[in-house]
Amino acid sequence: MDFRVVAAGDAAIRVELPERIDPTISDRAIALAEAIRRECAALVRDVVVGYSTVTAYFDPLRVDPDNVEEQVTRLAQAGAAARERSESLVDVPVCYGGEEGPDLPDVARATRLTEAEVIAIHSAMTYRVYVVGFVPGFAYMAPVDPRLALARRATPRTRVPAGSVAIAAGQTGVYPCETPGGWHLIGRTPLKPYDATRAQPFAFKPGDRVRFHAIDRDALPRDSPWR
Repeated sequence: MDFRVVAAGDAAIRVELPERIDPTISDRAIALAEAIRRECAALVRDVVVGYSTVTAYFDPLRVDPDNVEEQVTRLAQAGAAARERSESLVDVPVCYGGEEGPDLPDVARATRLTEAEVIAIHSAMTYRVYVVGFVPGFAYMAPVDPRLALARRATPRTRVPAGSVAIAAGQTGVYPCETPGGWHLIGRTPLKPYDATRAQPFAFKPGDRVRFHAIDRDALPRDSPWR
């Protein structure tokens, strides 16, 4: 077996797949999570997908932990079939640079590129959402082009504006709310990664494909939260 099932405290079971950021492993994790939600709905409270893990949460006062572990192990051993991949993309408009992307000049200097080249490279990639976490709606997307794979900032910011588009450690993401953060801010989007008033609160989910495209600030919708 290339996985193991372990307890994650007294109210969760975690399946650990080979530990790497890889689309095949991600597909396996997503398929397993969907199988657990479908076949163990009466046993689990939530199922969370990681880069190479699936964690099933349950109430130990209402269900038998051994039964949960048995069912999760059975599904992991069965090797849930990878889901069909949707051809749809999540399209993210971005105002790059300026006040919206204050780190763009530093990124350009560090990578020995022009600001226009950084924007072109970042917006040319199709990214995969591997994990959603940190704060509700923050999607960790990869891979960033190796030319832009900078380490995190040496000094994190105490306040990163909502909608900030950022890169760090070979990944990119969008801050869904104002929060501390150590990634390089290269732009900002009016898209809301998380909105509790929407029928589907989360704009991104594991397995999604994402493209960014550059827009002028004048092209922002009138109801943009930061126009």
